[in-house]
Amino acid sequence: MAKSIRSKWKRKCRAVKRERYNKKELELLKKTLSNDPCNKPSDIDMTDVNEIATVVDKQTIKKKKQRKASTSVTHDDADEDEMVMDTNAKQRIFNPKTMKDQHGTYPVWMHPRKIHKRKKAGKGKLKKKGKSK
Repeated sequence: MAKSIRSKWKRKCRAVKRERYNKKELELLKKTLSNDPCNKPSDIDMTDVNEIATVVDKQTIKKKKQRKASTSVTHDDADEDEMVMDTNAKQRIFNPKTMKDQHGTYPVWMHPRKIHKRKKAGKGKLKKKGKSK
């Protein structure tokens, strides 16, 4: 499709406007940041990173994964490092092929149109299996 002179001109004007507004916006941002009380230096000492977050090295992560894989963690033999959260809700087990859980329902996030397509495809497979002559 050919580019008209008008569209080229409009594009050029928009580029000029963009540059002009970018300058104005940058000045406005600098002004707001200078007025921001959080941005000003203060006499408060910043807390150490170790107090905020725990730093774990690669080896301990691997050891934890191996321990989880080898033994199942229960409430009785849980370590101090690994805290198991008590949940009342039971976990649903989804089949990745059919996208259904153990009760035969689809996930909540799945669109109804996609569910309908999957059901339709499943019915077709059942009919083909039943007609073995």
